[in-house]
Amino acid sequence: MPISNYTTTIDSMKTVGEVQKMLIEHDATKIMVESQDKIPTGITFQIGDITYRLPANWQGVLKVLERDPKVEKKYKNKEQAQRTTWRIILYWVEAQMAIIEAEAATVEEVFLPYAVLKNGNTVYQEFKSNNFKQLGQ
Repeated sequence: MPISNYTTTIDSMKTVGEVQKMLIEHDATKIMVESQDKIPTGITFQIGDITYRLPANWQGVLKVLERDPKVEKKYKNKEQAQRTTWRIILYWVEAQMAIIEAEAATVEEVFLPYAVLKNGNTVYQEFKSNNFKQLGQ
């Protein structure tokens, strides 16, 4: 089965706006869209005292689209990968916010891997750079 949302026609910037709106509706006080070559590559936001950074790894999505034989050729390009990536992020954030609203988890619990540390890395990046030794494995 092909990757979720791979046929979307919704422009990345429209989806980024939808993500921003959702974050604002859930008490984000600061939001910044990161970009490279006029392409949105991530979104950083603050809720409470914690800053979070969600990457938009469209290159990974493109690889998945390109190697999936069930995906038509017209969907195997950079622009489609970007659209798909942002739709996936939107629906993921929406699901996380539903869990928070249901009081099944806190903001910190669901977004912890994306929390930005004082050194600029996210918690996930810090753990990965140390081969996850912090987990005692």
